[in-house]
Amino acid sequence: MRRDKKDEEEGRASLYTGLEKSTVLQEARVFNETPLKVRRCTEILTKMLVILGQGEQLGRTEATEAFFAMTKLFQNKDVHLRRLVYIVIKEMATVAEDVIIVTSSLTKDMTGKEDAFRAPSIRALCRITDAGMLQSIERFMKQAIVDRSPPVSSAALVSAYQMFRSSQDVVRRWSNEVQEAVNSDSVMVQYHALGLLHQIRRSDRLAVTKLVQKYSKSSLRSPLAYCYLIRVASRLIQESSSGQDAASFEFLESCLRNKSELVVYEAARAIVALEQTSAKELAPAVSVLQMFLSSPKAVLRFAAVRTLNQVAMKHPAAVTACNLDLEQLIADSNRSIATLAITTLLKTGSEASVDRLMKQISTFMTDISDEFKIVVVQSVRALCSKYPRKQAVMMTFLSQMLREEGSYDYKRSIVEALLAVIEENPESKEAGLSHLCEFIEDCEHPVLAVKTLHLLGDEGPKTMRPSKYIRYIYNRVILEVPLVRAAAVAALAKFGALHAPLLDSVLVLLDRCKLDTDDEVRDRATFYHRVLSLRNEQLASKFVLQPMQLSVVGLEQALLRYTQQSADSLQQKFDLRSVPVHTPAARPKPDEQLPEAFSAKQPAKSLETQADRYAKQLASVPELSALGSLFKSSEPVRLTEEETEYSVTCVKHAFSDYLLLQFDLLNTLPDQRLEDVHVDCVPSEDWELVKVIPAPALPYNTPATCYSVFRPTEPSACSLSCTLRFVVKDCDPATGQPDSDEGYADEYVLEELDIGVCDFVQPVIKPNFSAAWEELAPDSELEDTFALTSMASIVDAVQNLVKVLGLAACDRSDKPDPGKSTHTLHLAGVFRGGHDVLARCRLAASGQGVTMNMTVRASDPELSRLFIGAV
Repeated sequence: MRRDKKDEEEGRASLYTGLEKSTVLQEARVFNETPLKVRRCTEILTKMLVILGQGEQLGRTEATEAFFAMTKLFQNKDVHLRRLVYIVIKEMATVAEDVIIVTSSLTKDMTGKEDAFRAPSIRALCRITDAGMLQSIERFMKQAIVDRSPPVSSAALVSAYQMFRSSQDVVRRWSNEVQEAVNSDSVMVQYHALGLLHQIRRSDRLAVTKLVQKYSKSSLRSPLAYCYLIRVASRLIQESSSGQDAASFEFLESCLRNKSELVVYEAARAIVALEQTSAKELAPAVSVLQMFLSSPKAVLRFAAVRTLNQVAMKHPAAVTACNLDLEQLIADSNRSIATLAITTLLKTGSEASVDRLMKQISTFMTDISDEFKIVVVQSVRALCSKYPRKQAVMMTFLSQMLREEGSYDYKRSIVEALLAVIEENPESKEAGLSHLCEFIEDCEHPVLAVKTLHLLGDEGPKTMRPSKYIRYIYNRVILEVPLVRAAAVAALAKFGALHAPLLDSVLVLLDRCKLDTDDEVRDRATFYHRVLSLRNEQLASKFVLQPMQLSVVGLEQALLRYTQQSADSLQQKFDLRSVPVHTPAARPKPDEQLPEAFSAKQPAKSLETQADRYAKQLASVPELSALGSLFKSSEPVRLTEEETEYSVTCVKHAFSDYLLLQFDLLNTLPDQRLEDVHVDCVPSEDWELVKVIPAPALPYNTPATCYSVFRPTEPSACSLSCTLRFVVKDCDPATGQPDSDEGYADEYVLEELDIGVCDFVQPVIKPNFSAAWEELAPDSELEDTFALTSMASIVDAVQNLVKVLGLAACDRSDKPDPGKSTHTLHLAGVFRGGHDVLARCRLAASGQGVTMNMTVRASDPELSRLFIGAV
């Protein structure tokens, strides 16, 4: 009978809602009754699975009692009841005690004649079998892998895939049976067998290459197996040193002519995802995707246009040939496809077509989800960078979207887009700030309001009419929540510090803010009012415009170490210079940012940085406790080639008085075990080797770490000659155990390790560079002129100076105008020990390169000489 819509909305109470653990476990006593009530037992097992699926935790005693009562159900032959028993066994395998007692029953079902019992019993048996007992069922698993029944074979292969994590040596012995299963007529068996075979050979690149070559020439029946092989081949190409693998790429191209649409799309997607791919190599994949654009299947059209959208980020010219087909998809009934088509056209179209496409987007923006609205916003953001003359039109479009209803992620993407446009083009600053001021009048997200107020405080005083922004900011002090009010007070203080004519008005407003009901707002207003009322430009710059840029996690760890010191040590004051500097992440470029609609949901960002994670890792080594607080960690530097027998990478850790070299080691030879492994570095005269901490052992394919500690008397640039030294013991590749206790010493020459000034300095952005420059004593100033003949342009010179010196570019001086022949670069940073370093570089292009006049000021006069010498 048909129910009314109202009844469907009301619904009916489920049989399994409101279950209690104690009640279900008490009902489980039914399992012991005779005769057995099959239907009642089935309901109770289902209830047990429901409470386990809801996250209910069973005690070990409760789980064990229920498990032993459930074993009585093996006497019944009902198919549904028995399969529920197998599932519950898998769920309780890690909770109940003595679950191994059902091994004989499961083994009997596994080798029986009832196919309905064999596959689930294999999965349950492998779940409760540990590495020590796996050999007892090894014979049965080999038989199951090559079984004629596809469900049985697939169950054995998938279970073996999961057991490979804990019992690699045992599963590797099943390679012959797995290879036989790859030739199965079943689609799923072939797919599972190929996945397990690749997992077995994964650590051996040569074996994986042979695997791809073998099965790329044979005709696989399973489209899923083809897709898996395509992904393996694509990974081989990406991992190769040159980024090219002719045989694997030829296989990808051959898959473009496969009968299965699934295989064809997977091959095209793999080709366009390769990093070092030319337009000629992209052409066949783009042609296939262009054919899918006119497919009657909506899923193929969506997949094709989504992939072309990604290609347009890096290779817009390759997608231009598809513009006619993409324009036809603008009227597609599926709004997701239409949105992707328009955003792709925005990236590949000409400047003249921007206005037309923007109007077409506006017609159906209300009909699509926020997820695809974000895709549109990011496409418009990329277009602003591509066509600066159209920024007024696109900023108006973004401001209209900002006024509409939407989720936090949607509004955040628009605000980020406007911030990026303002940062890239100073001419659009006035219009962008006006749009953001209107937005915060009705903003329902405090985080976005705080971000906007922070921007107004930084950029508003530098505009032609800074006074017009004061009203918008003070409105937030009156109308908003404490978090926003505190940010508004900080923004007002910046106007008073940067624009002298507004100082008296700002002091009056800050005086009113002292009556706020929130402690944070009152404290900020009192502090800023006191600092600004002194009318001291240096104090205002230090305490208002340039707040401390410290790592929150590093500050917490430094305070913890300080409080754990002895009573005599606590007499000394806490030194903030021992806290690592926090370097804010750079804003991603539009062409580097993947639209969120195409990427997996990322976890919430943590305050912990990479330097904080290194600090925790080093704190776990007792021998390094005397080094103090970690100041900076470099990016890993590879000291060996990718395909050599030993892999060594180095991370340089700078401390106040020491330089720690962390060598991450990997042994790729299965027949060797290395012991007493360390890296012997030959330092220069200005370096003193303090300590070497070797790695006790380096088994096959197991990472290990060794350390070398240096004390640089003068941290000048140098190169260290590195040699890996160790004791070799031959071992059995299957077990990894040495053949004897005796070994022989050996060594392996590594690449030289370069140490530069940038390894001892943290880049720090100074919001007011001129005020920070005046704060440093002129006595520390050092000036010199250089002829940078190897630099082709000012842009190259700016990029190389930032990289070599390790300083941060301030006042957006890292983006010189290509049309001008002169440029001034402002650099700032903190040297180890907490010493400020500022540099002002005047660059002029000439016919023989770039001429630079460089002036350096530092809190320590010796650092000025050091940075001048680094150039």
